[in-house]
Amino acid sequence: MQFDDDAGLDTSEVRDVRGSRVPGGRATVGGGIAGVIALILGLLFGVGPDQLGLSSGDSPTATASSAGQVARECRTGRDANTRDDCRIVAVVNSVQDYWGQEFTRRDARYATARTVLFTDRVGTACGPATSAVGPFYCPGDRQVYLDLGFFDELRTKFGSSGGPFAQAYVVAHEYGHHVQNQMGTLGRTQDGRTGENSNAVRVELQADCYAGVWAHHATTTPDESTGRPLITEVTRADIRDGLDAAASVGDDRIQERFQGRVTPESWTHGSAAQRQEWFTTGFRSGGMGDCDTFR
Repeated sequence: MQFDDDAGLDTSEVRDVRGSRVPGGRATVGGGIAGVIALILGLLFGVGPDQLGLSSGDSPTATASSAGQVARECRTGRDANTRDDCRIVAVVNSVQDYWGQEFTRRDARYATARTVLFTDRVGTACGPATSAVGPFYCPGDRQVYLDLGFFDELRTKFGSSGGPFAQAYVVAHEYGHHVQNQMGTLGRTQDGRTGENSNAVRVELQADCYAGVWAHHATTTPDESTGRPLITEVTRADIRDGLDAAASVGDDRIQERFQGRVTPESWTHGSAAQRQEWFTTGFRSGGMGDCDTFR
């Protein structure tokens, strides 16, 4: 995946609070077994930690980062081609450019959402959380939360091949939840049911499909400031990395790795094959209308 070296990045869409102290309250999710359980439950779930029962205390807001690396150092596509944090900025920009234009085409208004980069723990409108829950979208404040260390875990703990497009897939999936929130679909996860045919799984698979839809249009979506696509190239190898990442966080793969058995009745995300299938559906068609996982 390559970005236009000369394209400017909009860092206002990413808030960098890495290294900040989280005032007030406390997150109860820790490392070890509790962290593994939280990760199995929360990975790419798309809802806040309070809805998973993983937080307690107040719901603090993280303090502003003293470093401000993203705002200072992520200026152009050239930066995105060399730095992970700048790459996240560029992907967020591209994903939101696409959905903004798609909503406009549908005579609707897309409300942008920020991504918050944090380290170890963070406060959200959905409650405090630690890195153990993985990347997530909080509908309470309409923000995506991401600890960049997760991408190392995606390779080392979950066996993904990794790569820049694996990172892009994760970000695009979370923004799929933001799209669902605006369309009123995300609330279907709140019926408390699990299993391979549950609404929770269908919501996750639809977010995978939406990630594929964005990937289909990634190299043709014009940047709002330049009129040129921010992403200049997505290769077949990139798509393979994205599919590999999707498979690595399938419920069956995670359960087999961490509990030694597969229990479909407790699924909340879908199998590895299902996640790959729905990302592929979105990527091949490029139409969100083909992402009706509830049909």
